[in-house]
Amino acid sequence: MTSFIRFADALSAAFGKAFAWLILLMTLGTSYEVFVRYVLNDPTPWAFDVSFIMYGTLFMMGGAYTLSRGGHVRGDFLYRLWKPRTQATVDLVLYVFFFFPGVTALIVSGWKYAARSWRYGEVSVNSPAGVPIFQFKTVIVAAGILLFIQGIAEIFRAIKCIQTGEWMRAHEDVHETEDELMNKAAEAEAGNHP
Repeated sequence: MTSFIRFADALSAAFGKAFAWLILLMTLGTSYEVFVRYVLNDPTPWAFDVSFIMYGTLFMMGGAYTLSRGGHVRGDFLYRLWKPRTQATVDLVLYVFFFFPGVTALIVSGWKYAARSWRYGEVSVNSPAGVPIFQFKTVIVAAGILLFIQGIAEIFRAIKCIQTGEWMRAHEDVHETEDELMNKAAEAEAGNHP
């Protein structure tokens, strides 16, 4: 179980970090569009579609990474007060009855949606450029498969927590700025008191 959890966490992190580079491409593309639109008065016909596609891809492909790091929204105002075994039991039930049926539906429906789009070489109707979007529809399936794999790891993580009473956390590779500031403030406060 532990090796699969580590494998899924590493896989999700690899895809999440690889697709995070789309932020840079989106920034460059948007900056270019602003320049040519407002300085040269010659807007591009493709900028909206490309930024839309990149943002959607970033959002979808980052889902499994976010799940592996416990970053998705949950009712923490109750959940955080529970003992780890209770948290894990609730997580296990929710994954089995809600997460996996939803992700399976995403994969199956996404497959049909993407296959239809590939068959007729779908292009965007949002701009005159006719930007191809069939490859973007395939991202739905890829994201669903990554979420499914990470979901299995989260089931294993919950089972381990039920057995041991402690959560096995993913390797922390990103720290929230507010957490860093709070840690520095706590260290400074501790340094001021003997």
